[in-house]
Amino acid sequence: MSYLRLVFATIFAIACLVISPVNSQDAQAETLSFSHAQLKGRDFSERVLTGSGFANANMEGANFENADLRGTVFSASVLRKANLKGADFSGGLLDQADFAKADLSNAVLVETILLRSTFDFVNIDGADFTDAIMDGVQRKWLCTKAKGINSKTGVDTRESLECP
Repeated sequence: MSYLRLVFATIFAIACLVISPVNSQDAQAETLSFSHAQLKGRDFSERVLTGSGFANANMEGANFENADLRGTVFSASVLRKANLKGADFSGGLLDQADFAKADLSNAVLVETILLRSTFDFVNIDGADFTDAIMDGVQRKWLCTKAKGINSKTGVDTRESLECP
């Protein structure tokens, strides 16, 4: 992906996050702002938090298992050792996030922006990264550990990352 295309895709995605309303079918969704919050170890499992903001938040060890996080913003946040199993981040902004030792197994990251995020010792078994925007170095690194098929989307992790 060329640099200009990447910049335009990022700007478009951010604009969509800002102007797109939460779907009316998400009547039980909580749209909350946790920006700059200290949320270490908090339990957000199974919650519907579409369109919420977690920018610059510290969520080390937090539990987001099976949470609906479509369209959320996790920009420049700490998610070390977080449980993100089965979470749906589709269309989200997760740039510059720290996912060290996080569990992203079976997570859905379709069309997310992951630029400059770090994935040291992360578990991505069965994660779906289809059309995610990320740095080439990140993609290469994730391909070294990619395996499994996402149980929700049926997509192979290696295929979603376009691994060789």
